[in-house]
Amino acid sequence: MRLVIQRVSEASVTIEGKIKSAIETGLLILVGIEDADTTEDIDWLCNKVINLRIFPDENGVMNRSVLEAQGGLLVVSQFTLHASTKKGNRPSYIRASKPDFAIPMYEAFVQKLEALSGIPVGTGEFGADMKVRLLNDGPVTILIDSKNKE
Repeated sequence: MRLVIQRVSEASVTIEGKIKSAIETGLLILVGIEDADTTEDIDWLCNKVINLRIFPDENGVMNRSVLEAQGGLLVVSQFTLHASTKKGNRPSYIRASKPDFAIPMYEAFVQKLEALSGIPVGTGEFGADMKVRLLNDGPVTILIDSKNKE
């Protein structure tokens, strides 16, 4: 499972001209799922996300988690995180899971994140044509792949 985590001042997901979810200060989390992912990947990543110290403390040092910063969480599925660009110029998405596997994993990720954080988690809509708007704060962008824990 791959995540792109962006610390934002604001973020939203719009589908067919209507805002589905929006947050102010917090984390926009893009999630890519592959067939090798398990509930252990979800647990590990959710713990990482809520404990990442990437929000400034009173001295301006990145030393607070999203919980300590009282930030929001917005999770958007993004199969393109598993793009392979090794051959040619057209990315291959063969490692990205199909919806029958990816949707339950995405939903489990969102539920686990909500349970651990106690924060309502905003979402996009799996498979929809989404317009994601964000104001990256910092900018701070973190990449995490559960297959590279060490």
